[in-house]
Amino acid sequence: MIEVGREGAFSVNCVGVERRPFPLSFSVRQEEGTYVVAAGAAQAGELADLLAAAASGPVAVVSLETNSYLDADWHPLRPSLIAAELGVPCTVRPLGPWASGTHGLAEEILVMERSQLPRLLDGTWSPYELTLIDLPTDVSPEQLDAFALVLGTAGVDEPLLGRLGDSCRLLFSGHDDCYVLLETRDSALPGAVLARLLTLLAGSAVAALTDGPSSYVPEPGPWLPERLMATAPHWIGALETATEELVTIRLTALPAPWRLDVPIPQRSDLTVELDVRLGSWRTIPTG
Repeated sequence: MIEVGREGAFSVNCVGVERRPFPLSFSVRQEEGTYVVAAGAAQAGELADLLAAAASGPVAVVSLETNSYLDADWHPLRPSLIAAELGVPCTVRPLGPWASGTHGLAEEILVMERSQLPRLLDGTWSPYELTLIDLPTDVSPEQLDAFALVLGTAGVDEPLLGRLGDSCRLLFSGHDDCYVLLETRDSALPGAVLARLLTLLAGSAVAALTDGPSSYVPEPGPWLPERLMATAPHWIGALETATEELVTIRLTALPAPWRLDVPIPQRSDLTVELDVRLGSWRTIPTG
C-alpha cells in the first residue's frame, strides 16, 4: 500500500488559467544503453523509495533548490544545513563559486547512503529543483568534481548517464514539484515509475474525498506498466470517475511526449480501474 497525501503533485498542480487537473504523463525511450523517462506529476519524495532501490551505491545530491528552508535573511540554506536539520548523515564536497548559478549544480555536493534518501525526502518539505545521481562505492573527491563538470556543462535535453561512466546507474532530475526526468540502466525502474504515477493519481482522488490528510491505495503489479509500455512509449492519463471505493483512469497513447500546450485527448485507448476496497487493478476494454 502507498500513502498518498492530499498535498501531493497531482493535488497541487493544475493546467492553464482554467486550472484543469494535471494529467498523468509518461514517456520512455532507450538511448545509449539507458532508459530515459520523462513523466509527471510526481514530487521527489513520492519517488524516493524507488530511486533508493534503483541506486547501485551511495547517492549524491548535486543540485537542490527550495523555499522550505530559509535563513534569517530569507536566503535558502545550503544543502548540507538542510540535511543536518533533518538528521541525515552525509559527507560534503564543496564545489566553490564556479558552480554558483550553474543550472543543475549547487555549490556543494551531498553524498549519502542510498538508504538515507527517503529520510531526506520525507515529505515535510519541498525541493522545487533537485538533481541526484548514484555513485560507485569508493568514489573519490576528484571523481565528484568530474561528475559535476559533466553535469554543469551539459546541453539542454542532453542524455548524461552515458557521460558519467558505467559506475553510475541512475540520474534523477525533478522540477517544480511536478516534472520528472530520469535516466537509468535499470530496466525495471521505468515500469515502477509508471505504476507509481497511476497509484498517485488514483490516491490523490481518494484522498480528496476523505477527511484525512492522506489515503492508502495499492500499486498495480508489473503487468500493467509492462502492457502499457509494450503498446506505446508515450501516454497521458486523466481521472474518469472517483469514489472512495472505485477509481477509473482514462489512458491515451500519444505520438510524442506530452507537453503543456497539447490538449488532453477525450478519446481513450485503455481504461484502468482501481477497486479500492478489494485493492485490485484491472483494465476495461474501450469502445
